[in-house]
Amino acid sequence: MPKRIEVTVTEAQAHELRQMRDQHPKGYLRERAAAILKVAAGQTLTQVGQHGLYKRHEPETVHGWIKRYLQQGLAGLQVKPGSGRKPKFSPSGGDSSAARGE
Repeated sequence: MPKRIEVTVTEAQAHELRQMRDQHPKGYLRERAAAILKVAAGQTLTQVGQHGLYKRHEPETVHGWIKRYLQQGLAGLQVKPGSGRKPKFSPSGGDSSAARGE
């Protein structure tokens, strides 16, 4: 059974989400705004995540966007600095050939 959550947005919230969906320069923010509007219109998380966006997303991902939007507004949809995968190796700087004595 697809996950169904109820999302209720005010007319003002719907307006700001439509503006973001239609005009924001960052594609990932347009996609997240579109996802929230679709769930608010009655689609399930699975429908939106699998078929309703630019690329497929897990329903849990879409749910996370909704949760952050409801808690923080539009700012909750933005990628936070320092988020994402961290590098496995970070060179300590300097020229490696100088460290080898070349």
